[in-house]
Amino acid sequence: MRFSQRKGLKPIKKTIQTDFIDQDLRTSLWNILIKSYWYDLGNEVDIHGALGAKGHLFISDLWMNYFKKPLDTISFKWNDVYTKIREYFFKAPWYEVYDFLEFTVTHYPDEGFKSEFIKICNQILERELSGYRFVGDRIIQITSDEEISAIEEVLDIPDRFKGPKTQIKLALDKLSDRKSPDYRGSIKDSISAVEGVIRIITRESSLKEGLKKIEEKGKIKLHPALKEAFIKLYGYTCDAEGIRHALLNESNLTFADAKFMLVSCSAFINYLIDKTK
Repeated sequence: MRFSQRKGLKPIKKTIQTDFIDQDLRTSLWNILIKSYWYDLGNEVDIHGALGAKGHLFISDLWMNYFKKPLDTISFKWNDVYTKIREYFFKAPWYEVYDFLEFTVTHYPDEGFKSEFIKICNQILERELSGYRFVGDRIIQITSDEEISAIEEVLDIPDRFKGPKTQIKLALDKLSDRKSPDYRGSIKDSISAVEGVIRIITRESSLKEGLKKIEEKGKIKLHPALKEAFIKLYGYTCDAEGIRHALLNESNLTFADAKFMLVSCSAFINYLIDKTK
């Protein structure tokens, strides 16, 4: 907290930014784009001001797949491109700012900037009381550090579990879609990831039978109440509003439901993998 805020001379932010972005947050996010990506592109500009190979590749991708504009509307002069991107960024609706950040970290040709950029973005989002954080390379509604860690740990599990890892990534994608979130699909993918891990470890398709086999091998000794809770959680996903079998065409599922399942399933996957090493 600054001196002026402690003295009551300037107001202290109290509102979580969930459906808006104030000027401080927007400017801070733009500045980290400058320090990470725009400086890198600027360093490749030739004596005539034209973009280098990396910049040409990224800006072409941005124009085709993000802005969805004709390529012949780009000048490929860095100053011209920079001006257009800056103008867009400072006029865009709040949710498009997050769309733009996601696109940049997932499409920039040099992934060497990605990890540090996401780390600093999250620090800025926290400082400015944003209601969102990066988890992996997706921005989702605010969660605790523990929840973020559980999901990110799954995204880094061994290649042996490539299928379940992909399903968790899909669950995260569907949850983080700000225009058309698919909570039903996210929950389905989360529990399918648990099934996949159980199947790989035990060759059993049933969660109940898989846990039983793991216990028999002496790898895990689950407390009966904990075991029953996981089985009931699985049962919920099989039956609640037809998530697994499309029994109903509509669902009352919410972001909170889908996030709970994603975090719970991620934590359980990490637990299973750690205990069966």
